[in-house]
Amino acid sequence: MGTKHATNSSEVQVSEFILLGFPGIHEFQIWLSLPMALLYIVALGANLLILITIYLEPNLHQPMYQFLGILAVVDIGLATTSMPKILAILWFDAKTISLPECFAQIYAIHTFMSMESGVFLCMAIDRYVAICYPLQYPSIVTEAFVIKATLSMLLRSGLLTIPVPVLAAQRQYCSRNEIDHCLCSNLGVISLACDDITVNRDYQLTLAWLILGIDMILVCVSYALIIRSVLRLNSTEAVSKALSTCSSHLILIMFYYTAIVILSVTHLAGRRVPLIPVLLNVMHIVIPPSLNPMVYALRTQELKVGFRKVFDLSHYVSRK
Repeated sequence: MGTKHATNSSEVQVSEFILLGFPGIHEFQIWLSLPMALLYIVALGANLLILITIYLEPNLHQPMYQFLGILAVVDIGLATTSMPKILAILWFDAKTISLPECFAQIYAIHTFMSMESGVFLCMAIDRYVAICYPLQYPSIVTEAFVIKATLSMLLRSGLLTIPVPVLAAQRQYCSRNEIDHCLCSNLGVISLACDDITVNRDYQLTLAWLILGIDMILVCVSYALIIRSVLRLNSTEAVSKALSTCSSHLILIMFYYTAIVILSVTHLAGRRVPLIPVLLNVMHIVIPPSLNPMVYALRTQELKVGFRKVFDLSHYVSRK
């Protein structure tokens, strides 16, 4: 392992980290690689299919499906920041990762996770306007609105997460370099530092509240207003249609934010059973990207029609 001497200390500054994998089950973790590889393939294939379908089907060129396309891109990015390295650890024992690569992974994971939260907020606002203000919807949620919302979400996620890896990179890593994890988690990395990490922990907590906390509150408020508006409708058919339109979003949003809350709580018990937060952390990165497209594919009629047209087109091209 390459090392360099710290300037004012006899201690050495590590130049790479070693990702040990899943704590407590190192000898069995190879068996986890198969379901994880399958989930990653599903995430890539299903999200690419959604992107192709939305692009080729003119009926899907609407804000709701444009946000779904953005979610598909974010999901591919989120899964790809982690899964190749995790599979390399499990299959090829490629456990070493340089400090710059580790800090880059920390940045990418935080950015894509906050972008996913931002897309869910955009989708909630889109459904809120569509159901509560249907007549004004075409003039409010325009293509310009989608572009501005996407750029705002991108800038917010990209800029606010920069201090996380920057602060981690400023710490001194003197002797310990083994991380009991299969990816570079910010808290896992800074726990190896031999100087004070209070500012790192404080910023991580602040960032979680600024992005995920505020998004979760706004999403809950949007759906509370949607449900109140829907229950005021006189027609049972109209109520059913409105709720079915929102059900896909609601299922995924509840899963996403519930998983974040559970992950936060289990980190408190992480010292007793370190496997649980690590496993939940990995699952929270790989399951949503594979779950999101499947929920939309099963519950959205317009997407089903679009899929059939895409498959019919590919069948026609292959026959020619």
